[in-house]
Amino acid sequence: MSLLESTIRSILPADEAARAAARARLDQLAMPHWALGRLMDLAVDLAGMTRSVTPAVARKAIVVMAADHGVVAEGVSKYPQAVTAQMVATFVRGGAGINALARLSGARVVVVDMGVASDLSALAEAGRIVSQRIAPGTQNMAKGPAMARLEAVRAVEAGIEIARDLGPTVDVFGTGDMGIGNTTPSAAIAAVITGRAVAEVTGRGTGIDDEGLLHKVAVIERALEVNRPDPEDGLHVLAKVGGFEVGGLAGLILGAAAQRKPVVLDGFISTAGALIAYTLAPAVADYVVAAHRSTEKGHEVMLAHLGKKPLLDLGMRLGEGTGAALAMSLVEGAVRILTEVATFAEAAVSQAESKGPRPLGGHPPERSETPR
Repeated sequence: MSLLESTIRSILPADEAARAAARARLDQLAMPHWALGRLMDLAVDLAGMTRSVTPAVARKAIVVMAADHGVVAEGVSKYPQAVTAQMVATFVRGGAGINALARLSGARVVVVDMGVASDLSALAEAGRIVSQRIAPGTQNMAKGPAMARLEAVRAVEAGIEIARDLGPTVDVFGTGDMGIGNTTPSAAIAAVITGRAVAEVTGRGTGIDDEGLLHKVAVIERALEVNRPDPEDGLHVLAKVGGFEVGGLAGLILGAAAQRKPVVLDGFISTAGALIAYTLAPAVADYVVAAHRSTEKGHEVMLAHLGKKPLLDLGMRLGEGTGAALAMSLVEGAVRILTEVATFAEAAVSQAESKGPRPLGGHPPERSETPR
């Protein structure tokens, strides 16, 4: 049995007994019922993921998957491909947006070369990045498959290996990405798996103008016509119109779910990875926390397909894992509410008088980030 197959088989739905136990405690906290709203919903979800009413969330890591894309030859980005490697160097120096926000949330940043066009072997040999390099970038998906199916499997299994290797020292995973042109394959993946028109899920990426956006949509439509990806087969979609970093992110999500650990999903590219993972193992949705709503067109459609509502909406579209880094503080806050706030009985505080069949105020305790 392959690593991918064994990982998929080990992914189980979230534990309902742990969710019920967490909900029962939260129902009795010394505050108006469900007064902290979605923070309490998140606490229930985390209990279900980890099978515990005291979820471990202190050790955090953002995994930034980096790769290049042959489709940039079609002029879909404002920036040259060389920027991918330049930004990897910036991550290593600690000077990028993700570094600043990861320091704030107390998360490690792990950078993985999944297939950057430039030679990053010196950084890998020095232990500054992890090399899971498949090839120096994908092929041009507008002219044929982005990668071979075997390469797609290798990319996903590389992400699983990263999750497995980090697992003993990480409680919460976060997803991040770097790859010039990667909103193009991500939009293609979104269109195929959600069944929406390309124009509905394709945005401006690095900030292209109206003419550039129309061209980008046409390139994606051409890629779908040339490749005919099967929406029921995530590996087929990844091979035909995906990216190595998207495959790595899909594997990371699968690997986290197999370990019963939460994975905080960043923006558009990370969610494309989650869509691939979801087609392979639908139960992974129980382990995903949607950090934020990207301004990239199509992100909300992708999240809806996964049954997820984002925690934050700050007009962000940088990627790198920045949204995940911010949301990790909310993950930790949800657990602190569950484990540190006293119940009415523990605090010797009088409860509100019952006015009817429902407790006072707040959201119903059944509400959850994961639809049931």
